[in-house]
Amino acid sequence: MIELPPLPYAKDALAPHISAETLSVHHGKHHKAYVDTTNKLIAGTEFEKLKLEEIIKRTASGKEHKKLFNNAAQIWNHTFYWHSMAPKGGGKPKGKLADQINVDFGSFEKFHEQFHTAGVGQFGSGWVWLVFKDGKLKIEATSNADNPLAHGETALLCSDVWEHAYYIDYQNRRPDYLKSFLDDLCNWSFAEENFATARAQSKAA
Repeated sequence: MIELPPLPYAKDALAPHISAETLSVHHGKHHKAYVDTTNKLIAGTEFEKLKLEEIIKRTASGKEHKKLFNNAAQIWNHTFYWHSMAPKGGGKPKGKLADQINVDFGSFEKFHEQFHTAGVGQFGSGWVWLVFKDGKLKIEATSNADNPLAHGETALLCSDVWEHAYYIDYQNRRPDYLKSFLDDLCNWSFAEENFATARAQSKAA
């Protein structure tokens, strides 16, 4: 059985950039609904005892298990998103991740611009990710529940651009929400840890 992961901070910890009301609805209702639906779908099936990541990988292609993939992937996406933010976040990354951003994007400012543009430009519901693959960083926007895990890529950071992630606080102003994510919320320590792990795995392969 898959459980709803707790938020890594208090519901009011990201205010005023993301309100306690938003986190209460987003985590307590949307995220929980994906967990509840996934558990119903896997009950008595070959997926029942698998870890969440394995369920996602096994159901990522084809239409047979599309509903299960959508719900399982959304559990993983949301959990990753919560950790991609931190109270008093934002600023710039440090160390090797900062160096890699300068190499692959030209500067942090160019990364900031490209990440923001990708998120704003994602039509409808979806996500914007900083990923690591084949020794390089890149920015990807995915629709609905799709994520880098389903494509053999390593996610370092993400922002949710489904409307329920920001509508209470920003209404339809997605650009303002994404700017606040980058400037005030982005958890670079989390991204740096993911990058260090990804580089170590890449060298060991």
